Amino acid sequence: MSAMGRFAFWKKNTGRRELGLYLGPKSCWVVAKDSPDSGLELPLDGDNWPALMASISSHFGPAALAIVLGFGRYQLLLADKPAVADNEMLDAIKWAIKDMVSEPVSSLKLDYFESPNQSSNKITVVAVERSALEALVKAADEVGSSVSGIGIEELVTARLFGSEAQARLVVSHVPGSELLFTVVKDGRLWMQRRVRGFADLNSISEQDLSYGAADNLSLELQRSMDYFESQLRQAPVAAIELATEGASAALAKLVASNFNQKVAALPPRPVGHTFAMLACEEFMGEQA
Repeated sequence: MSAMGRFAFWKKNTGRRELGLYLGPKSCWVVAKDSPDSGLELPLDGDNWPALMASISSHFGPAALAIVLGFGRYQLLLADKPAVADNEMLDAIKWAIKDMVSEPVSSLKLDYFESPNQSSNKITVVAVERSALEALVKAADEVGSSVSGIGIEELVTARLFGSEAQARLVVSHVPGSELLFTVVKDGRLWMQRRVRGFADLNSISEQDLSYGAADNLSLELQRSMDYFESQLRQAPVAAIELATEGASAALAKLVASNFNQKVAALPPRPVGHTFAMLACEEFMGEQA
């Protein structure tokens, strides 16, 4: 985690109704903390944040918003950890990543997190366009809402299984996005990886999954598991969890035939809904 304790671009406590938002490629999922089983999907008109916030306000009134950014809305950059004090880290990482980005560092909002692996001298820097975040926060403010926190998919997946001591490999896929692999253990993110070639995983039929898609996915899973064991020198993951849409149960069964570990599909709900729920938990305390 970052030197700030809990990764967040914005974090503020308010007395308003608490909502979790997940900003996906084409839609925004909204979940109220006091009603986590019900989710609302709203279409996104590009980055028209005033329209989105007006729609949210019409349904829920002024609210405190916990936001998870979806794929494509941020960059992850692996960098050497600067040899500075924690309170100087955010300034130092500007120099660590300046040659990795095409835009001026001053135009980016930066934060970072570290692997629990103590032998690593690397940090993962999260970069978001400053103007995009400021426009999002301003749009919320204009309808009387406020932003309690903004995070990313990779880190909130660590909340799926609490402080479970055994490592789990989570496969999450929001339609239209690249596949995300995360390994979570002890409530922390141990590794993350984006995998191309599965953007339409949710629309593949059960029959077509058996014609190669499940085996291709299994190969990518094995690569990630090998890295976790050999490079991070950790015990094998105890289970593989699928946070996917479409024929998830069939996919879990097909993948399970290739591994000794338990393979299970998470409860059948839109993955954007799950990320919105996790946003609440990340920035607003435990879910009901």
